[in-house]
Amino acid sequence: MLTLLAVFLLGSLLMPVLVRWLGSQAFAIAALIPAAAFVHALVMTPQVIDGDSPFVSVSWIPQLGLNLSMNMDVLGWVLTLIVTGVGSLVLLYCRWYFHDDSAGIGQFAGVLLGFAGAMYGLVLTDDLVMLVMFWEVTSILSYLLIGHYRRRAASRRAALQALLVTTLGGLVMFVGVVLLVVDAGTSSIREILAEVPTGPMIDAAIVMLLIGAISKSAIFPFHFWLPGAMAAPTPVSAYLHAAAMVKAGIYLIARFAPIFALSPTWRPIVISLGILTMLIGGFQALRETDLKRILAFGTVSQLGFFAVVVGYGTQAAALAGLALVIGHALFKSALFLIVGVIDRQLSTRDINELSGVGRQAPVMTTAAFISIASMAGIAPTLGFVAKESTLTALLDDAIGGSAWGLVALIGVILGSMLTAAYGVRFLWGAFWTKRDAQGDRMPDTPWPDPPVGFLSAPIILAGVTLAAGIGAPALDVALQGYAVTATPGLDAEGLAVEGPGHLALWHGFEPALGISILSIVLGFGIFLLSRRTGWDRKARLLPFTAADVYYFVMRGVDRLSVLSTTLTQRGSLPVYVGTIFVVFVAAEVTALVATDIDRFQLSAWHTPVQIVVAPIMAAAGLFAVRAQKRYTGVVLVSVTGLGMVVLFATSGAPDLALTQILVETVTMVTFALVLRRLPSKMGEHNASVGRIPRALLAVGVGLTMALVAVVATQSRIHEPISTSFAQLAYEIGHGKNVVNVALVDLRGWDTMGELSVLVLAATGVASLVFVTHRADMLAATLKLPRSKRRRTQSRPLVETTEGIRFQTTENESSPRAWLVGGTKMKPENRSILLEVIVRVLFHTIIVVSIFLLFSGHNLPGGGFAGGLVAGMALVMRYIAGGRWELGAAAPTDAGRLLGAGLILAVGSALIPLFFGQAPLTSTFWEWEIPGFGHMEFVTSTIFDVGVYLVVIGLVLDVLRSLGAEVDRQTQALRDAPMVSRERRGAH
Repeated sequence: MLTLLAVFLLGSLLMPVLVRWLGSQAFAIAALIPAAAFVHALVMTPQVIDGDSPFVSVSWIPQLGLNLSMNMDVLGWVLTLIVTGVGSLVLLYCRWYFHDDSAGIGQFAGVLLGFAGAMYGLVLTDDLVMLVMFWEVTSILSYLLIGHYRRRAASRRAALQALLVTTLGGLVMFVGVVLLVVDAGTSSIREILAEVPTGPMIDAAIVMLLIGAISKSAIFPFHFWLPGAMAAPTPVSAYLHAAAMVKAGIYLIARFAPIFALSPTWRPIVISLGILTMLIGGFQALRETDLKRILAFGTVSQLGFFAVVVGYGTQAAALAGLALVIGHALFKSALFLIVGVIDRQLSTRDINELSGVGRQAPVMTTAAFISIASMAGIAPTLGFVAKESTLTALLDDAIGGSAWGLVALIGVILGSMLTAAYGVRFLWGAFWTKRDAQGDRMPDTPWPDPPVGFLSAPIILAGVTLAAGIGAPALDVALQGYAVTATPGLDAEGLAVEGPGHLALWHGFEPALGISILSIVLGFGIFLLSRRTGWDRKARLLPFTAADVYYFVMRGVDRLSVLSTTLTQRGSLPVYVGTIFVVFVAAEVTALVATDIDRFQLSAWHTPVQIVVAPIMAAAGLFAVRAQKRYTGVVLVSVTGLGMVVLFATSGAPDLALTQILVETVTMVTFALVLRRLPSKMGEHNASVGRIPRALLAVGVGLTMALVAVVATQSRIHEPISTSFAQLAYEIGHGKNVVNVALVDLRGWDTMGELSVLVLAATGVASLVFVTHRADMLAATLKLPRSKRRRTQSRPLVETTEGIRFQTTENESSPRAWLVGGTKMKPENRSILLEVIVRVLFHTIIVVSIFLLFSGHNLPGGGFAGGLVAGMALVMRYIAGGRWELGAAAPTDAGRLLGAGLILAVGSALIPLFFGQAPLTSTFWEWEIPGFGHMEFVTSTIFDVGVYLVVIGLVLDVLRSLGAEVDRQTQALRDAPMVSRERRGAH
């Protein structure tokens, strides 16, 4: 099971590549993964039915008692078959639903397969904390799937709505999980179910768990997000909103109903909200004209139905409820897929525009009739079997004296009537031949026959619905293992009944059968009455709905954010920085006053170099404060950084010295790029005010920081851990460079966080500068056929009137081109000497950066320093040849480098988990190679390569945004007046 979970993850990562190669046919390959999980669950069937649940567990965080554990009991087995079986069919269906050139289907395929994997883990995990993690992953992935058509405002709005609602419920549920785990003393679901914890804390935890469940399964008052999610592609609706995601909440209710159903808070919440949801969804489904929205509100109604039955908590209700869940996954997925076929073939889902489709598409219509029959509870479908068992279970409990049983029975009967009514409305709207307002027959909607494979999924699902109803006895045997875990029901005398009863296609003439037939007949009458009276075409019944409340709250949040931003974000950088410094001084001075330090042990200096360097650094700082020009101030501030380089170098820290000087250089370049768009003099537009308060604050910050450093060094009471780093670096990290080994091994998690910050910083800089997208179009390519380019690529380049060309006999007298971007620069900005130097040194510097990368484990260097050196090589190319030369030097998007580096770093952290080791655990190999001697390779080097790529990506992003893009924008501003003058002259 863990292997299959990993395959889901790997497959979802590979799907974008496969879609790029194969187009929509890649969906057929994706379908193989859930199909394999489905077959595995089928193979486990005898073991599951016999009560010997397959179980696997791998320690994840031993300190917290968290494990990657998977348990396939009857409930998990049923949901696994639903998630994987329907998932494989939906993925196969996507093969025909999407065109090869459909936008974003690579990402869609990966996310949909990843969602299937997350649901697979959710229904099988035995750890409550892991369940919460899978729960939130499904919310995030569903957000991406619902918002697939990201250019449509409705899709984006629906995706955000679903994310906010389900995530809010998930956070509340997480608090409940924490309370439950703390009280029970374990996060294992099996152990919690065996112990049956009770008490006030458990009651509070139950309420929070139910909030998470009802938000995920669109139960009132969270029901409004599901109809809005119909903005998603139809395969998403068929899978997430019929078979998978919305079943997560029902699964959670079903998981804990056997032990919590009799608690004082369980049934009032589950039954009352379930019935209300059933009625609201049913009424609204009768008023919709979009086929998907009819099914959406029908799904809301059905989910309320399941919450009542599954959450009722008796053995008979548990058996019937699980059968209902299976039946719903089959018939509702089939119906959504049929709507997808109609929409794909006719480009409409409006029932007012459809007429006569049923006679033109008999196979699809038959599948739809079978599915609707199962939804309404008509024999011989699985829906009929489950509905009759449900009515019997609730009727027996109501006769036995259960008040909640009577309430649930009445609610289910009313909901069943509405289900039959909107089921008939769906069939009438999609397939019937209609008449117009004058009573004349409408012309048949032309129906182009879809591919056979396109109809295969709904036909298979409808066929299984019919076969499961006929084979109800076999299904009864399979589901008994879950049903017997619940509380026995009541008989007519109010005594406990042994056993949950049985699923069968025919129980004889029983009261439940009569109630079922009556609800269907009345439901058909409700549909006719709504059509005759025009009730289904009237405006809304209530002045406001839950969706209106949601939008009212969101508008309130927006207004509050605007108000708070207006009060706190004044647009003044000095005010922001000053506020931070004032808080810092106040907090630290308070802490220093409360600190009990008897004496200070201070040294005047540690090395004589400090006597020389420190005054220079201090003087540079003072002159920087007095500087009138921005660039002068930047240079003076850099003096303090270079002073730190000297101090590091003379204090036995060559790694820090190397990194510091590289950082100072890159920072100076970045400042130079930014200062091009700012006035040269400080205060040219906005003069500095309040100089005395600023000076006092600056002195206060400096003194406070000095005192903090002194107090911190005097407060140590234990031996520092750094004294053991040299030994740990050699024994654990297999390296002699303590700094580098600490970064990529001993404290790798810190570096992982810093990499994330670098990626965010690069993205932030790019988003501030680039107007539309961060991708550049600067890669300079020679205007020659590829075949000719291969034959002549060894020749030197020359500058001609037509641009850069390979040297030939005709142009051998032309000047040598040292950089391909040189000709793009203005003559007054070119320097041939600089171009020659850059051409000679660039590749050498790149080699030096790679040397620093791979030697950093034992010598000064590492991924960070190597990346900065490579970045400086790119800086040289940009300064010498401009933005076009930068495009030629790095013809790739900076985001790819950032992403590749982060993937390498994260991958090297996660791979040890597959070998039973802690994350970021490193290993090494060593060889004796003739001619080279002893060689070693440490796996943490892969992490360092990730650091290397992220740093290069950061520098490249800064050069492309603050350099190349600013150059382009500046040139555009200069060209605009010229173009305007030419246009005026032409007129």
